[in-house]
Amino acid sequence: MFFNFFLSIIISAFLAFTFSPFVRKFFIKKGYIEYPEEKHKKTKNATAIQPVPRGGGIIVFLAILITSCLFLQIDKHFIGIFLAGLIALIIGVWDDIKDISPKIRLFTNIIVGLIIVLSGIGITFISNPFGGVVNLSSFPYLSDILAIIWIVWCMNIVGWSTGVDGQLPGFTAISAFFIGLLAFRFSQDILQWPVIILAGAVSGAFLGFLPFNLFPQVMMPGYSGKSLAGFFLAVLAILSGAKLATVILLLGIPMIDAIFVLIKRFFQKKPLFISDDNHLHHQLLKSGWSRSRIAIFYWSISFVLGLISLFLNSSQKFYVFIGLFILFCGFLISLYQRK
Repeated sequence: MFFNFFLSIIISAFLAFTFSPFVRKFFIKKGYIEYPEEKHKKTKNATAIQPVPRGGGIIVFLAILITSCLFLQIDKHFIGIFLAGLIALIIGVWDDIKDISPKIRLFTNIIVGLIIVLSGIGITFISNPFGGVVNLSSFPYLSDILAIIWIVWCMNIVGWSTGVDGQLPGFTAISAFFIGLLAFRFSQDILQWPVIILAGAVSGAFLGFLPFNLFPQVMMPGYSGKSLAGFFLAVLAILSGAKLATVILLLGIPMIDAIFVLIKRFFQKKPLFISDDNHLHHQLLKSGWSRSRIAIFYWSISFVLGLISLFLNSSQKFYVFIGLFILFCGFLISLYQRK
């Protein structure tokens, strides 16, 4: 299984790297591109010297799907995951081309979560940070609602951390890789084998796309790539035995950043799901950090938290997350003071 895990990463990365030039060329030919001046106004990410297409979701979805077909049995869970992923991809590509309403995106995120639940994938228990577990099997509706909320939450907050070149593909690949490694603890359970392979496929797909998104990027993940990153990480957390604490820790910075931004929008009476320039990477850009430095910062945090997660139980992960939250507050305060 260890060999298959790394083989799934290699195959998926190769497929994503191979598909990227073709998808990029297609989007440019059709005129589905962003010009640097427009991008600067919309995302503070004007780094390219040529028009930059979106559409990264097509690449990662195909790479993950083909790799999974090579290693995994096609059952109702497989069909449910990739049907939901296909819906997320279609809406994402639509947004990459037309910039659809955030309300439509949120509604379709809920539909995606509902498809996962209807395929029989749900949160049956969650670890109690103070010891033991909370069994949700006696409350099926609560279990399903929590699963949908979790998927929608991840699809949004992961996408919010994609403001600079290379940021999203890097920390998504790292997070999926460590989810796969953690699944090896239960590799004697054959139910964990698909988790290991799927984690490898997700990690490899974003790793293969990364060279095209590095500074200066020649292609962006787009909403299609962002939503699929959050979707697959959320599903992997559920499939690996409701390892929500692990994914929350791995995505510690995006999670905390999202909470801060939502609180700020609430008190400023702004729409919660309308993009702005209050995210951490925006603050770092304003403070003079380069885009490459910000991307490496996000990768490094994800890698360190991934290593830490290999040696901690759920309670310890909870306390580390609280510590990270405090450090984040201090870091933000120092940024504002410096400005």
